[in-house]
Formats: sequence, C-alpha cells, structure tokens
Amino acid sequence: MLALGLSVAWILLGVFVWYGTAPEGLVARGLALVSVVVPVAMIWVLALSLDQVRLLRAERERLQMVMDQMRLQAANAPAPRTAAPPAAAAPAAQARAIPVPAPPAQPEEAPRLTFQSRREGSAQPRFEEQPGLGLDAPEDMGAPLGMEDFLRAIHFPDGPEDVKAFAALKLALADRLTSKLIQASQDVLNLLAEDGIYMDDLAPDRAKPELWRKFAAGERGRAIAALGGIRDRSCLALTAARMREDEIFRDVAHHFLRSFDKAFVAMEPKASDAQLSALSDTRTARAFMLFGRVTGTFD
Repeated sequence: MLALGLSVAWILLGVFVWYGTAPEGLVARGLALVSVVVPVAMIWVLALSLDQVRLLRAERERLQMVMDQMRLQAANAPAPRTAAPPAAAAPAAQARAIPVPAPPAQPEEAPRLTFQSRREGSAQPRFEEQPGLGLDAPEDMGAPLGMEDFLRAIHFPDGPEDVKAFAALKLALADRLTSKLIQASQDVLNLLAEDGIYMDDLAPDRAKPELWRKFAAGERGRAIAALGGIRDRSCLALTAARMREDEIFRDVAHHFLRSFDKAFVAMEPKASDAQLSALSDTRTARAFMLFGRVTGTFD
C-alpha cells in the first residue's frame, strides 16, 4: 500500500510538472517521461524486495519455532528402555538423543548410534564415537563391500531393531572410502538438523541410473542437472545462507561432497540400475543432492 501511494503521488507530481513546464522537443519529453517512470519502477523493486525479505524472515521464524517445539518434546519425553549401561547412556541423554544399543551379535565391535528427535516422531541417526570403537578403517579390510550393504550403510539404521543396517554399517566402516563418507555424512546431517533440516522430510526427484553413471565418470554441470532433485526452497535457502555465513559448516560440506564423490566412484561399477535408482532414497545421497544444488555442482 505504501508503494502504491508513493507511485500515485509521484505520477501526479509528474503530470503537474509536465503541464506546468510544457517540455518541447522529443528529447525533452522523453527525459520527462523517464523521470516519472524510473522512480516508480525503483519504488516497486524496493517494495517487492522487502516483501521477499519479510517472507524469508517469517519462514525462518516458523522453522525456529518448530525446532524449539521438537527440543521441548525431546526434553520432556520419557527415557526409553535400552540395553545400554547407564554410564554410556548419559552423554546421549545430555545431547537430547535416544540411545540405541548395538546389535546383539557383536556389540563390542559395532558403532553406537543415537537418534535425534525430529518432526512427526521419526529419527535421524547420529554417530557417537566410543573409546575403542574408532571409525577409522581397520587394518584387516575383510570382504569387499557390496552395493546393497553400501546403500544400507549410507542410509544409517532406522532404529535398534534394524539389524541388517547395523551389519552393513559394520562392513562399511571396514572400507576406507566408505568409512570416510559415513563420518562426513554424519557431520553434515547433524549440522543440518541444527536448522531443522532432515533428509526424511525431503522428497527428491529420482534421477535415472545413467545420470549417476555420468557423475561417476566425471561429468558435471547441466549434463547431470537432474541429480539435484531437491526442490524444497526453504531448505535450499537455509543451507545456502549458512554456507555463506558459517565457515566451519562450509568446510564440512565441501569435505562431504569430496568424500561422496570418491566413495561413489569406487562403488558405481558394482551397482545395478535398480540400485542406482534406489540411491536417491538414502539420507546421505539426499544430503549430496542438497549440497550439490547449493554449491552449483549441477549448474
């Protein structure tokens, strides 16, 4: 309304000046017309820009409110029953996370996971390094990692009962490149969760297997643009803003993208087309799509 009022006032002033001075000649009339039109255009550009800022601020406040509600619910939730010893469960409680016991088969060798609370009651996995359970690849690499286990591992277990995912995670941590990818993915997923961004909430477009193979072969830019299937504008805007403002966040994101590139290039020859199609359903691949769009990998 303010922009409309200013525009009408300026136009009326221009008409008054026009008839008062009666400019002669084509050039003089053209300049007089420009002096009326340009300020009106600038008024509306400013008004639209301020409106967009207002919408973004409202969206950020909405997301912050959702995050605060999630934290409050997590803090007030009753402690779950768990097989983990009390001393080991304490750090997880302090982090407002639900401790998840390792699979019963070999608990002393499996990594412990906790799950951060998120919207609609589901969870996003988060590693907690434990003494004697370092995430570095062991000297005995064991059997080669298959694509099916790779997909389960980079998606992370959905809960303590997800035995297959825990077994795949154990195999993945024995693979040097995949182990580094899991650590990097863990870091970015937890950082994104701080802004209320969860991969389970995203529904990216599924890319064709041949596009994933082109990416593994080294193609970048518009040739593989369909890999950036994340369309959530709020998540993209929040991630891009934090990439600009937070140097640590930016470094972690670039490290994650490099780790994903190396690990996927090594695994792609083992993958069938169906497995590559399912890649978009994993939390790690969705994080790659999100950061790929924000950093211009697909431009």
